[in-house]
Parts: sequence; structure tokens; C-alpha cells
Amino acid sequence: MMKYFVHPTYSLDILSKNMKKNRERFCHKEREFVYKFKVGTECLELRVPLKFPVQENASHLHGRLMLLHSLPCFIENDLKEALSQFIEEESLRDYDRDAEAALEAVKSGEIDLHQLANTWAKAYAEELFNESEMVIYLENLMNIPDLLICFRQGIEMEKVMQELGKSLTDQDVNSLAAQHFESQQDLENKWSNELKQSTAIQKQEYQEWVIKLHQDLKNPNNSSLSEEIKVQPNQFRESVEAVGRIYEEQRKLEESFTIHLGAQLKTMHNLRLLRADMLDFCKHKRNHRSGVKLHRLQTALSLYSTSLCGLVLLVDNRINSYSGIKRDFATVCQECTDFHFPRIEEQLEVVQQVALYARTQRRSKLKEGHDSGNQNGGSDDTNKNTERNYLNILPGEFYITRHSNLSEIHVAFHLCVDDNVKSGNITARDPAIMGLRNILKVCCTHDITTISIPLLLVHDMSEEMTIPWCLRRAELVFKCVKGFMMEMASWDGGISRTVQFLVPQSISEEMFYQLSNMLPQIFRVSSTLTLTSKH
Repeated sequence: MMKYFVHPTYSLDILSKNMKKNRERFCHKEREFVYKFKVGTECLELRVPLKFPVQENASHLHGRLMLLHSLPCFIENDLKEALSQFIEEESLRDYDRDAEAALEAVKSGEIDLHQLANTWAKAYAEELFNESEMVIYLENLMNIPDLLICFRQGIEMEKVMQELGKSLTDQDVNSLAAQHFESQQDLENKWSNELKQSTAIQKQEYQEWVIKLHQDLKNPNNSSLSEEIKVQPNQFRESVEAVGRIYEEQRKLEESFTIHLGAQLKTMHNLRLLRADMLDFCKHKRNHRSGVKLHRLQTALSLYSTSLCGLVLLVDNRINSYSGIKRDFATVCQECTDFHFPRIEEQLEVVQQVALYARTQRRSKLKEGHDSGNQNGGSDDTNKNTERNYLNILPGEFYITRHSNLSEIHVAFHLCVDDNVKSGNITARDPAIMGLRNILKVCCTHDITTISIPLLLVHDMSEEMTIPWCLRRAELVFKCVKGFMMEMASWDGGISRTVQFLVPQSISEEMFYQLSNMLPQIFRVSSTLTLTSKH
């Protein structure tokens, strides 16, 4: 039998540079791969010394063997299979030996078992965090492109207004305005359809990628994730930290308190007073260097936990996203695709259907009562009020939307209020206050442990909101929320929660600190009591 022998120096040549650098690091013995084959009547033998663990890709090693020694093509597949099987079997034997040696070291006390467990736990947690970062990073890559608003129509209208009364008439201005409105409607419809299509495509791609990632995690040896994606989480973490520092520097005034509430068994709660915009908890923090919109990882990881975050938005009685803070909130929701819940418009459509059904049922019952009242000489004022509000929600009522693509919240409570909240004479029985009570009750029954509330029951300041007005309103809300939080113990058995009271950014620092001094007086913030004894 003719031996086709490859000298050991060749084995060094076919190994990658990384293995050469790590040669002294690995102390496993050299193994010889032997492959026998026939060429005509001759029996040939290929011998290749290999250092284990083998860092070279088996396919690359096989290709170099075929090319360097001009091996016949009919053995190509069989050689590749035999080489791969040899490397896999020998590697498994090494793993088994290492495992046995490690177990023996633990049994003999050479290695501290608790220290080993802590090391494994830390490594596992870091790996899990890295994989989560990869998912969040890809999610941020799939953001909806910002749309540039063209000011062409404004420029045209300005030119027309300059010529009004000279060469153009009011009819010309109205005609141009009608053209602009029609063009704007067409443009909005076009981009609305584009948005829906883009969202659907991104959801499908994201789902396929997550499934692929899960499969690669189960079989890391055959991982097909590119090195480029694997590197990104570290960059993502650096970006998060950088943006976090910038955001904290820009964060407005803030005070934090710890309180204990309850009659017999007291529960600890965290209270925060902030001067900030309510939508700051929804907007995506932007990396100014890369322009990537980042989500807070903690918010994403707690999406299906028992520690959800929510906020209260004060809205009018129409269920839509066309005006005011509702429009601003919907714009933020559309910046990135939501991979877990329906689009904000779809959720509002469902809310409208539910509200319509509820109004129909209430109207039917009131009509029955009205007919009965007419027979007894009753009035129809109640029925007229119901007819007038038939398609709208009433002050104190609220609807809920769910989100996975916002910065710091999972749930938004849209609380209906009217102009009465701007007056200075509302009481604890006001619909807005009772709406807050019902919202806190929902928080208790649906694992929402952090809730952000507009302290003054307004999002923006106006002239009638004087210092006395602010102090009275804050005192009312503080006292009512304290009472509601004490009720929570009977609702959920006493769970620690975080309540954030937000005041508008336009409020003065002096006013903020007056409110900050009021909060501990009403909630009786815990303080350390020092006892001294006399001998």
C-alpha cells in the first residue's frame, strides 16, 4: 500500500493565523487524520497531523488539501465528510475529557463550587443581555423614515396674499387653498399606504430574523449570524450610555421621595416630581452622531413582565389622533414599527367600536327610562344630553392603547377632560379625579407598577393658572392620589409602586420647589429617627 504522507510542517501551514498565535495556549495533543482511497489498482493513504482544538474551518481545510495535492475529484465529497466527522469526534472527546477533569476538580475541592456558579451565572446573564441587545438593535434599524415637509404650498400662498387686491381676488386665493387642500389629502393618503406596507414588510422580516436568531442560539456551532451584526450590540450599548448621559443632563427638575402607606401592613412606594413633557417618556432618544433612534433596553425586556410602565394623557372627547397631544403622541408611535401590538390607528378603531356599542346600550336603557318617565310626567333633558354626546366619550372616561416601540412606557391611558379642569373650583368628585382613581385601579389589576400623572391635570400652562391656582390644584391631586394609593392595598394586597407627578416645562423653578415641599407634608415621607439613651 502506497502512503500519501503529508509532513507535519504542512499542518502548520494549513492552519489559520489565529491558531498559530494560540498554539502555546492549547495543550491538547496532535492527532493524525488518516484517509484511505483507491486510484485504479493503487491503494493510497492521506495523513494529515492536526492540532486540537482545530480553529480552521473544515471546508477550507478540505479545499486546500484537494488543491495542494491535486487529489482526484471523485473523492472530494467523501474526503470532506470523513474530515468533518474526524474533527467533530475528536473535539467531542476533548470536551468530554475537559468536563471530566472539571468535575474531578470540583469534587476534590480544587475549585470553589460557589465561585464557579457565580461565574457561570454572570457569563449567562451577559450573553443573554448581548442577544437582547441584538434584537433591540435590529428593531431600531427598522424605524420608519422621517418625512420631509415641503413648504412649497406656504410659499405659493404667501405670494398670492401679496398680490391680493392687485392682480388677484379673494376667489383666486380660495381656489389656490382648495388645490392645496386636495394635494395635501392625496399626499397624506399616499404616505399612509406607504406606511402600512412598510410596517407589514418590517414585521415579517423581523419575525423571520428573531426565529433565525433563536435557532442559532440553540445550535451556536452552525450560527449563520454575520460578524457585523454580532459586533453591533457593543456599539449599541455605547450609544445607549452616551445618549443616556446626554438625556440625563437635559432632564428637567426632579425630586424623589420614599413613602410608606397603609393602615396596619404598610407598603413602600416611590414618588417622583418632575418638570418635563409627558411625551418625553415616549420619544426615542437620538444618537446625535449616528442618528439612530434608540429604545431603552429595560423597557423592551419588561414588556411581558409584571412590572409595566404607563402614563396618563389628557385628551378631548373625540377618539382619534388628529389634533393636539393626540396627534403628537400618534406621530411618536409611528416613528418605529410596533412588532407586538397593532398600529395606533387600528387600536383607536377598536376603541371607537367599543365606545359606540357602549353608547348604544346606554342610549337604549335611557330611552326605556325616558318612555317610562313620560308616562309618569318626566322630563327629557337627560335624553337630549345623551343624544348630544352619543358618538363621544364623557369627561372622566378613558381608553387604553398598548405599545412596544416607545421609549419608557408600555401602556397609555387617554383620559377625557373638558375645559372645567382649567377652573379653580374642581373637587375630589370631579370626573377627571375619579378618572385617575379608575386608572390606578386598572394599574393594580394589570401589573402596571409605574405610572406617570400630570399633577395639575393640564399639559400646558395658561394665564389663569396663577401660583395660588397651582398650589390648590396640586394639593387636591396629591391628597386624592394618596387616598387612592391607600385603597390599592385592598385592590392588590399591597405592591410597591412608583408614581411620577409631572408638571409642565413652562412652570417656574420657584413654583416647582413649592410643590416639592408640599409633597412630603401630604404623604408624610419616611425619615430617619435617631434615638439616644442616657446612662
